Order: sequence, then C-alpha cells, then structure tokens
Amino acid sequence: MKIGCAMIGQTPEIAPADRRLYALRDVTGTVEAIPLIAASIMSKKLAEGLNALVLDVKRGSGAFLPALEQSLELARTMITLGEDRGCPTVALLTAMDRPLGRACGNALETEEAILTLRGEGPPDLLEVTYALGSEMLLAAGIEKTSKKARQRLANALASGLAAEKFEQVIEAQGGNPKTLEDPSVLPQAKEVEVYAAPRTGVVTAVEPRTIGRAVVAMGGGRIKVEDEVDPTVGFVITVKPGDKVLAGEPIASVFARDPDGMKLGFEALERAIVVGDKLTEPALPLISHRVSQHGIEELTRPGSARTLHSPR
Repeated sequence: MKIGCAMIGQTPEIAPADRRLYALRDVTGTVEAIPLIAASIMSKKLAEGLNALVLDVKRGSGAFLPALEQSLELARTMITLGEDRGCPTVALLTAMDRPLGRACGNALETEEAILTLRGEGPPDLLEVTYALGSEMLLAAGIEKTSKKARQRLANALASGLAAEKFEQVIEAQGGNPKTLEDPSVLPQAKEVEVYAAPRTGVVTAVEPRTIGRAVVAMGGGRIKVEDEVDPTVGFVITVKPGDKVLAGEPIASVFARDPDGMKLGFEALERAIVVGDKLTEPALPLISHRVSQHGIEELTRPGSARTLHSPR
C-alpha cells in the first residue's frame, strides 16, 4: 500500500559514522559543539535523499541549546549544510520554555496527537503543526502562499483526511489502525493521580527540563541502553505560564507504573510548576523566528516578519 509518508528512526545503515562520532563527542566534551550537532542531524537527513527539509529548532530552558543566539546559529548551520547539498532547507524556532501541548510521555503524547488530528488538540500544538506543515507544503511546491497552505491543512483536519492518512501510516507500519477510532487501546498506566495547585496565584513557570527528566526517571525513557521503556508513564499538565489558579484546583495528572513512580512524579511537579503572585517574565513566543537561505525573519506577531541578517 503506497501512502506517501512514513515515520522512521535511525538504523545502522543510515549515517553509520554518526554513532561513533557521538561517542567521541561524549568523551571529549564536545556534545554541545554546534558544528558537530549540525553535522549529526543533517548527515541523517541528507542520507535519506530528501528533496526539501523543514526543521523545528527549539529554544528556551528545556532546549538542548537554550539561548536564542545558539538556536539561531544551529539553524543557520544546518540550513547552510542542506543548501550546499542541494536540499532546500527552512527552520522555525519554537519555544521550549514550557511543554508543548498538555501531554508528556510516549502513549500520552500519541493520544494527544490523535486528538489533534481529530480537531480536539491543544491550541499551541495545533499552531506549531500548522506552521511546520505550511512550510512543508511550500517547500514541496504544493502551495504557493502560506495562507493557502494553512487552509489546505485546516481542510485536511476538518474533513478527516489527516486522521485517515495517519491511520494508513499506523497500519502500514504494523500498528493497530483502530487506535484512531479508540485511543484507549493504547497502553494505560497502572496508577493515575491528580496534582492540585499548591496555592492561589498565577503560574509563573512550567519547567520542561524537570518534566522531561522525571518522565525518564519514571521509566518513560532509557538511562542505560538496555533499559526497557514504559510507554504509559508521564504527565498531563493543563496550565501554562500566566494562567490563574486556585489552591486545590487540579492542574495536572501523574501517570505511573507503581507508587515509587507516582512519588517521583509528584516531586517533579512540585519543582516544575511554580505558582506566584504575578507573572514576572513573559513566556517566549511560540514561534519566534523563520530561518532560510535568504535570512532570518523575526515573527513578532501573526502575519508580520522582519529580516535581521543573512544566515551566511
């Protein structure tokens, strides 16, 4: 069945030297060297024989490179590599100073993606999806303007075409196609508890790095290569920085496989979700910059852009 898309991960046959180079970076203290990060990412992308590439580059406290200038440098470097190899490349800088969407964890994020394809997902996740999807339609030459590209995406969601295509992907890659109709067939956590706001006030931070590390510690990621991943564990966080909350109001749920995991989850939320009297620092723009071979555009508000300088 030809469906025109697939989800893949790196195999030993794709950029085989990358794993050895990463091991060397790990022991030489160069894991955060931007040229080597760019080479690692782009070697895998270009090995796939792409006609065009759209990159989502994160910035903010939860990103691998938190500072704006670092994120821009990484984006510029990857775009230069792509363009030099004949692959038109564009990058969007998106915020990771708070979790994207509400779900954090493998099965939970899968369910959230399904809900988004059905038009029921969180607005921030939908907005990033529209932005990246529009860039892909433009890069492929399917649409000529961002407005028309966005409308095509909206029509695909509203008509059910997007959900139908994802169902085809799942079936073609050996998954259960009924997941789209009934996300409850996904693996379920053994324990679920609600986390309440510790006080009345304003949410001043939802720290994504703390949340991500907690998911790994609870079993949702590997600490050692031989570790098994529990897809059921994680969090659903229903507040964002700037939201007003009341003491005792449910603001998150913890999904764990045992009482120890639940304890880890609650401790992480106590550190990650900060409630204060007022928001002292505004959250980063969800999508702040567009980077291409023509330069860097600062996306200050919907429909506006300002070229800052050339990426080279």
